[in-house]
Amino acid sequence: MAKRKRLTPFGSMVEDLPETPFPATVRPPIADMAGAAAATAAMEEMAATLHAAREGGRLVLSLPLDQVEAGYLVRDRIASDPEEMAALVESLRARGQQTPIEVAPLGPDRYGLISGWRRLSALRQLAAEDPAFGSVLALLRKPDQASDAYVAMVEENEIRVGLSFYERARIAERAVAAGVYPDDRAALRALFAAASRAKRSKIGSFLTIVRALDGALRFPESIGERLGLQLAQALEGDATLAPRLRMALGREPTDAAAEQRLIQKALTPAKTAVTETIPDEEPLPGLRLSTHASGRITLEGPRATADLRARLLDWLREQG
Repeated sequence: MAKRKRLTPFGSMVEDLPETPFPATVRPPIADMAGAAAATAAMEEMAATLHAAREGGRLVLSLPLDQVEAGYLVRDRIASDPEEMAALVESLRARGQQTPIEVAPLGPDRYGLISGWRRLSALRQLAAEDPAFGSVLALLRKPDQASDAYVAMVEENEIRVGLSFYERARIAERAVAAGVYPDDRAALRALFAAASRAKRSKIGSFLTIVRALDGALRFPESIGERLGLQLAQALEGDATLAPRLRMALGREPTDAAAEQRLIQKALTPAKTAVTETIPDEEPLPGLRLSTHASGRITLEGPRATADLRARLLDWLREQG
């Protein structure tokens, strides 16, 4: 092997040892160790980033439908419009799921639905026809308290589809019953913080209807603000109204309009037996006597004079 010369500090030529470089295909051990450490660190950093994204609700998960419990929260939406649901099903069939649902972790491979009930229901309907729709895109949420989950659900539905006064009151009543909030006032203020005080007051009035008639009403979400406030006031003032309405509603009105007519009829003061059995009559020519449902009796006509009133008062006093 050829030898090489090199200059010494004094300028003389000396022989050097034979040059024996590392083969070109072999890396120094220290380089392998450094590369492996860098790769491991990169993988750990990526895993930590993905974990943080997942836990922070920024990573979209694909979950089997049977791992999501739709009944995790008492839903505020009582029913969905069949036409709207059909349109959603067709949209999912054609374009797939565009917006993730929100879920809370319940345990190994179990998640509770916070928001997205309509999307989950539509996907389950599609999955019954085609197994390709057997999963749902979801974002993981970790509410610090159950109240956060209820607020998230209400906010999503208020923004997307809106809620009726009855549905708003029903979720507040269910949250109080579940112990999420100590009383109605706390529930209303937390769940509907963005609403005005007047609107929260109206929702509070509908709580009376929920507690008196929930389960008996078939179309409660169709009850408008005016009718609902009238019904709530009547229920508070008449303890017999709720059982009478429940009995009437048991005949199963066929649609929302029929149910509301039934409620209106119940709110209209009925004629008493007196008015039905004693019609207006004319005890004397020129004098007509009328009996009213409130118990009021009137005398009117040309002979209803001040002299008649005085004589009638004298007679009534003698009866006492």
